[in-house]
Amino acid sequence: MIDLLKKIGLTELEARCYLTLHEEPNLSGYEVAKRVAVSRSNVYSALRSLADKGACRYIEGEPVRYDAVPIEQLVRHLQIEFEQTTKSLVNQLKSPPKNGRSFYNWQGDKQIGTAIHRIIANAQTTIVADLWSEDLHWVEDELLDAERRGVTVILIVMGECQTMLQNVFVHVRSDDWSISKSRKFSILCDGNSAILGGFGEEEKPTALETSQPAIIEMLKTAFYHDIIMQQIERDFAAELNEKYGEKYHKILDYYKKDNGWSI
Repeated sequence: MIDLLKKIGLTELEARCYLTLHEEPNLSGYEVAKRVAVSRSNVYSALRSLADKGACRYIEGEPVRYDAVPIEQLVRHLQIEFEQTTKSLVNQLKSPPKNGRSFYNWQGDKQIGTAIHRIIANAQTTIVADLWSEDLHWVEDELLDAERRGVTVILIVMGECQTMLQNVFVHVRSDDWSISKSRKFSILCDGNSAILGGFGEEEKPTALETSQPAIIEMLKTAFYHDIIMQQIERDFAAELNEKYGEKYHKILDYYKKDNGWSI
């Protein structure tokens, strides 16, 4: 709970004081300090800051007593304040022209998670997400939110998964197909911006964000290839298995074993 309160702008001590007042209203500063086990001077400073932020209110007296503002009222106040601030920023800070040749790098769980959330939140028409089933948890909530606001979301997933998303294409793994140490992913939004990279247990997650036309076209081509092959496999599964073997092993063996290709 403290981490959630910190996300809406409270410090750790302010969050602890707020929770204390939420659970037990009408406390003096001295009583709050005893409950959070922090010096009175620091607690009084935190209480003043909470009052400035609209998170607590006080009753004049001897001593002064404090109450937490109900969380519903506080959240609504912060939402309105945030919307007004962001509207002013958008109006006053005009976005520079997009540099389609740029490649932006992200490393680590937090940076990649934030970048994924931002690019999905700004999608207006379509999202194509291609990833392994083990990594769906990184993006599932954001993709569901996008569907609810009317964005067409297409998920291409490596391995079976359970999800409420509407448009899902599953690549079934072979029994001998082990999970790669570095599992690739890509997210293409509105056909003009993308983030792609890899997750892995032994490596620090890395990602690349870009609007570079060649990369965008490469991702589109991979998507069209996927949906065409999925449809062909549904319509001609028996014929394909008979001619090329299960999972096309006859074709793969010809190039990998007979011709010695190693890619």
